Amino acid sequence: MLIYIFYFFIAIVVVQLFYYLGVFGKFAFAKPQHVKPKNLPVSVIVCAKNEEENVKKYIPLLAQQDYPDFEIVLIDDASSDETLEVFEEFEKEFSNIRLVKVENNEAFWGNKKYALTLGIKAAKKDYLLFTDADCFPSSKDWITSMTSQFTMNKTIVLGYGGYEKVERSFLNKIIRFETVLTAMQYFSWAKIGLPYMGVGRNLAYKKEEFFNVNGFIDHIQIRSGDDDLFINQAANKANTTISYTPESFTYSKPKLTYKEWFTQKRRHISTAEHYKFFDKMQLGLFFLSQLFFFLLVIILLAFQFQWIAVLAILATRYTVVWTVIGFSAGKLKEKDIKIWFPVVEIALILTQINIFITNIFSKPVYWK
Repeated sequence: MLIYIFYFFIAIVVVQLFYYLGVFGKFAFAKPQHVKPKNLPVSVIVCAKNEEENVKKYIPLLAQQDYPDFEIVLIDDASSDETLEVFEEFEKEFSNIRLVKVENNEAFWGNKKYALTLGIKAAKKDYLLFTDADCFPSSKDWITSMTSQFTMNKTIVLGYGGYEKVERSFLNKIIRFETVLTAMQYFSWAKIGLPYMGVGRNLAYKKEEFFNVNGFIDHIQIRSGDDDLFINQAANKANTTISYTPESFTYSKPKLTYKEWFTQKRRHISTAEHYKFFDKMQLGLFFLSQLFFFLLVIILLAFQFQWIAVLAILATRYTVVWTVIGFSAGKLKEKDIKIWFPVVEIALILTQINIFITNIFSKPVYWK
């Protein structure tokens, strides 16, 4: 029996090496990107619901972007706090700010996709750049860097949305590790020519791409997925590229409690259930390979079966994975997480198992 477990263990490691070297290596070992300003007309779109404090801090940073031709479309999604009033003040202060006020609609009550659709239709520029109300750009060249990756054919640009560091916080290390791992995945698959998701914290596309797929209509009933479900539907090898220059990054305030982060990840994982079949399969296979790797290592070492060979395979796997994650984290300016990699990887897998089980018995809460 143990010999079959050992063979299965080898097969699982082969799958892992395929992912990390064959797929994720496409991003990890990619050459640095160069920015050649395009000066395309851009509408920066921010949708907010009850984000009064965040928009006070972050909208001025967007208005200060060093870019010749852009507007900011601020969407107030029927906020119950002072978000709308703050937006109205910004509209008076900055000539390139356009305000969209969303009333609660009985058919689309509390649906962010409905609010975003109104904002996209109101945008006057041909190229759309999205971020969230609790995000801020890493530099004044954010728009320049993201739009520099557009070409005649590449009309969708996937960017990196990271989280701020919190000193002496193990939870923060898990959050940032998971963010790097996710970015490494969707960047790599996009480079291969099989894009499957992006993040609304940092995402750009030409307006025509939105109308080519009739916007969010095919998944309007799913409360989340204005970013990843849209990309899963609209993106392909011909029209999609990535941006990973440090100037193109955005950052958000991370969750400070495990409960808040757990709730957030429940929404993300439940949305992935609606991806295309291949995308669900490749994500599922990767997760299962991670899970079985640790389970089989424990079983084989507990019985001391072929333990020298198991340790050698274990060392090979960790060397490869650590290297790929290290290069990816370096590109995304998250080098410190590779030090904690072996521990946070296990913590993340345990959390993902917990999320899958929890989502079976209850539905996650979506847009505020």
